[in-house]
Amino acid sequence: MVIDGNPKEKESMKAFHQGNRVEGQKLQEEFVAEFREEYKEKDHCSCKKACQYHGNCKECVAIHRAHQEHLPNCMRKMVNQKIKMLSELTEHTVANEIEPPKEVLRRE
Repeated sequence: MVIDGNPKEKESMKAFHQGNRVEGQKLQEEFVAEFREEYKEKDHCSCKKACQYHGNCKECVAIHRAHQEHLPNCMRKMVNQKIKMLSELTEHTVANEIEPPKEVLRRE
């Protein structure tokens, strides 16, 4: 099962945006039911960082909401995709102004 960019959940959001709340809710409930079944006993956490909260989204998100310094690793790709689209407005020149901290996970 694909979580990030899940086609069923994308259809759900499309229905919500079109004002079809009933269809959106139905599709969303189907996604959640499939998620629960698929990951009942599997690791669903996409974070590669060793962390005592790995796979515990509820506590992980609460921690990040509390300190408000950065996003959980699992949300970074989604946010970076949105930032990349905005960055195109300046030919990505912002990249020359950014130095990530040493602890940030980098490509291998």
